[in-house]
Amino acid sequence: MQKAADRVRGGTSCAHNMAEHIANSNTDAGNILVQVQEDLQQLKQQISQMTIRGPVDIQTLETAIHRTEMGLQSHAAKYLNVINRQVLTLPAVEYRDMPADHTLADALGNSKIIKRPVAYPTLNKKHHGLQLWNQPQHTSPGTQHKEAMEMRILRDPTNPKARNVLHENYGIQLPLIKNAMLEQTPLQKLVKGPTIDKLAVLPAPQREDPSLLPPFVSEKDARKGILSLIERGLIPPASDLILHPPALQQKAAMIHDIEEKYKKSPQEIFGTYPQKPYYIIVSESYTVEPKQLDRKQVSKRQLRINIPAPSIISKSSAEDFNAAQHLLGKEMVPYDFHQPQQFQVVPIHRAQEFPRAYYILIFNGKIDYLAPDILAFKEHYQLCWGPIRSFLEYLEKKLRDYDVPVAIVEGQKLAKLSVLFELNAWHTWEDLLPALKNKDMVEEIIKRPGQQYKGPDGFELAATKIQALWRQYRDRTQYFKSCRQKWAAGVITISWLMRAQMARVKKTLKQSRQRHLENFRSRAKHLAANWNRIKASRRTIIHIPSLGHAQPLRSSVPDIDTQQNLQMGRLCDIRDDNVDVIYICPLWLGEDVTQYYMKLLGLQEAIKSGIPEQVVDMKHRLKVMTPETASHIPTHHLCLATHLKYSPKTIKRIKNLIEGKAAYIVGGLLHKDDLAVADMLNVPILGPEPVVAQLYSAKSGSKRIFASACVPVPPGECDIYNLQQMHEVLITLILENLEVKRWLFKVDIEFCGRGTAYFDVSHLKCYKQILKEFREIGPFVWLKRKWVQEPAELKLTKELPGILAEHAQPVNKEVFPTWERFLQTFLCQGGVMEAYPPSDSVTNLTVDMLIEPTGEVSMVSCGDQIHSKSPLECWGSTVPQCSVDPNTLHLVCVKIAEACRARGVIGFFSIDLVTFIHPSTMEQQVWATDLDVAYSDQLAMTQLMLFVSNGRLDCRINTFEVPPKPKEKTRRLRRKKVSVEETQTQLPFMKCYGVLSTQLKHANLSMVHYSVLFKIFKAHGIGFDIKERQGTVFILHEGNKRDHLGMVTIGEDLQGALLTFARNLSVIHQEISAPNMQWENNFQAAIEDIEVILGVTIVNKSKGKEDDSTTALEALT
Repeated sequence: MQKAADRVRGGTSCAHNMAEHIANSNTDAGNILVQVQEDLQQLKQQISQMTIRGPVDIQTLETAIHRTEMGLQSHAAKYLNVINRQVLTLPAVEYRDMPADHTLADALGNSKIIKRPVAYPTLNKKHHGLQLWNQPQHTSPGTQHKEAMEMRILRDPTNPKARNVLHENYGIQLPLIKNAMLEQTPLQKLVKGPTIDKLAVLPAPQREDPSLLPPFVSEKDARKGILSLIERGLIPPASDLILHPPALQQKAAMIHDIEEKYKKSPQEIFGTYPQKPYYIIVSESYTVEPKQLDRKQVSKRQLRINIPAPSIISKSSAEDFNAAQHLLGKEMVPYDFHQPQQFQVVPIHRAQEFPRAYYILIFNGKIDYLAPDILAFKEHYQLCWGPIRSFLEYLEKKLRDYDVPVAIVEGQKLAKLSVLFELNAWHTWEDLLPALKNKDMVEEIIKRPGQQYKGPDGFELAATKIQALWRQYRDRTQYFKSCRQKWAAGVITISWLMRAQMARVKKTLKQSRQRHLENFRSRAKHLAANWNRIKASRRTIIHIPSLGHAQPLRSSVPDIDTQQNLQMGRLCDIRDDNVDVIYICPLWLGEDVTQYYMKLLGLQEAIKSGIPEQVVDMKHRLKVMTPETASHIPTHHLCLATHLKYSPKTIKRIKNLIEGKAAYIVGGLLHKDDLAVADMLNVPILGPEPVVAQLYSAKSGSKRIFASACVPVPPGECDIYNLQQMHEVLITLILENLEVKRWLFKVDIEFCGRGTAYFDVSHLKCYKQILKEFREIGPFVWLKRKWVQEPAELKLTKELPGILAEHAQPVNKEVFPTWERFLQTFLCQGGVMEAYPPSDSVTNLTVDMLIEPTGEVSMVSCGDQIHSKSPLECWGSTVPQCSVDPNTLHLVCVKIAEACRARGVIGFFSIDLVTFIHPSTMEQQVWATDLDVAYSDQLAMTQLMLFVSNGRLDCRINTFEVPPKPKEKTRRLRRKKVSVEETQTQLPFMKCYGVLSTQLKHANLSMVHYSVLFKIFKAHGIGFDIKERQGTVFILHEGNKRDHLGMVTIGEDLQGALLTFARNLSVIHQEISAPNMQWENNFQAAIEDIEVILGVTIVNKSKGKEDDSTTALEALT
């Protein structure tokens, strides 16, 4: 017994020493204490089983054992005090992110804290928090405040004292982190006075007269608020204002239980300790009741506390509880148990607040509303239980219909969504899913195809859906069919209405145009009857230089308004004292251009008298007008007559100017709108009907005129509209005219050489062989017997299409870049094919004719054409012509004029002819090639030439004569008496020549102002001498782009006029161009062509002198 007592005392001393050693080391204290307790237990059993041989003091042994147990308890308390003052860290266990097959060892690693827990805290049910066994029950307020401050410092890592507190209390030395310098907040300047703008005041008229309409409220005024609008009077003070959305929103207030008034918040109880649900992992511990158990069972068995599992409504969801239990592989219980056990606290979430949540579990679309938790939830939300119950019942139905096995509803979200549930009549899954905890799983289930038909009533729903879809398809098909029929009926109705309306409009237009035509014919008869009287009396000529081509052709002409304004020379009709001119201009002329023409036309008296100082103002006799629609519709490529037709202000002004006067219109290429304008002004037109003018202005129409006039024309064919016809006609023409080396293709409705292409027969491989056969057979047999041409015709038929597509070339590459493009237009609009003169020296002529209303025919202008880039494009002319005998030319032109008069053509028209020396007969040939029933540019420039020279042009003898220079006055002194005699010697008229052009174009002209350009002319001596009646006069076409220019030069002989013209072009080109800025122009080509003409002129003069000398010698002999 004594040994036993000594053994007990030894164990006590060992326990004491062990406690001191543990305090200074990291020994596994928990195992040692348990081992000591087990030893004491075994000692009790051994004592009870010992055989007592002598007197033993049992009370002494029990006292020793009891003393030993008390010593162990005191030493364990000291050990816990030492341990609890150190910082114990546990790794975070997030069971939600771990697989289900992980164990506690996998989750927390080989942590000694998990294997050997060193702290034995207990949970007090009253406070739901942690308390240590040996923690003092009573702490002074100062100590509590100090500990709270230390915990607050430790919780804030940015606090500068946190590092010192950890080092002093727990021996942890944190690294020194230097805080960045805090940015100094700039001092704000104090503002004195009011900081808001003054409220706006109602305008004075509204304040004085309340019956007026309130002023306009802008967005800026509305942003100032309702108070500003009330102060301004825009909102009456007594008005009832309703804000949307309202400033204050109503919702149900939560009524708390009276017991909750005295409950403290978790922060007040636990301080800054995380208020989050904890799962308690129970490890090896003592048994609750002292039972006789085996040592192995006691050491290995895990304690299971009989606490009910979480209910449907709990602080933690059942899903979380089961997941954590499966993850850790340990027995787990909630924290609200009564008996202190050996355990470790593992945090599940890291949120800073512990919300009060309710979860309702729905199994197979059913809820047990009699469950205690449901009743508690109902009691908590009893004020809004009606909407919640409706929401739950609807959700139950939807879950049953979609056969969702499990759904967890969050109570707080349910309460919020139930308020909106009553407001909406139609609900979708988007309205229900936010209330579910496991909404991802439910959403995945309901999105499966056909899931809505797996519920209890799935078969009925599927059958109903199939029937509904079939009925929908049937009804939809019928509906679409009826809609298509209705749409078709509407389209038919609208089309019919539009057709009827179009028919009415066409009928109205036809009647209107017929009326215009009848009025035109009646006025033409009146003009013919009174023409002699009108021509000899005071009259007004209205010039409308309109190009009445078809709309597609006008659209393809660049700068159509500039092309219509090339005939500014019409203004010079005022050289007749009985004529007033009204010129309709398609462009708005600038002030400088208007002043130039007024000064030029004001020189009429100075030109007649030869005295430059006699300048007359011509504003009362000359009016230049531009239709107002010219700037309103600039891109529609309308002709000038159409612009004037839709310009009522200009029409009214013209009516006022011609009221009570004899007047008539001189147009361009007449259009139907010219008749409408003439009908508005009630004046006749000096010209044919528009249909007649456009018919005979076409290439095929002119061929008919020439054929009826029996004048020589080039070999050719007209009215060609298909490719086969073109090939057949061309082969026939080539075989009948083998001496012709080039064939021309001309589009009917084109003008100015735009629609012309050529083909050289020298490209044909069989041409030389055919020509050889022709020379062997002879021209008579070749032309008389057609069967001789059959082999050659077969060769041409085989070879011509390919050679034609390869070598045929359009003249104007800008309009027709390729032969295919030209051929398409040629076959679509029709055209003619004709021979190019078979000579190296070819001269083109233009003759302007006038058929007066009385039928009298006269030649008003004639000139030789000047070509620049191509011999088929004309840019100017020399007046008078010097290429054809005047009598021959007059005879041909009169025949053509009589043929035109027979077809109703009156007024001005021009004839294009070509002359050459035929290589076979060596005789001069004159062919008529084209006819334009319109006022030509050459005639307009001829009028300007006659105006500035005061000359006269006689086309019968091809002479242009100007009056001689007036002789100065002479004084004679006779002895003492002085007598002054003014003698005017009548000298004969001088023959002169003029070079005219309206097609001069240079892109650099647009960069030079007209005033600067005329200073350049003056510096180089370019001008017109009124006394000598020779020099240069310019025509300005428009004032915007200024890239076109017209020029007239007059000289004593043709060579001098051409030299002056070429010198002017060279000077202008050098002055306005730079070596590195060679823009588009035709100046260089014109100079080269003039040089060729000058060479021919010199040769002709030398030949003329030789002929004259030969004739004189023959006369002498």
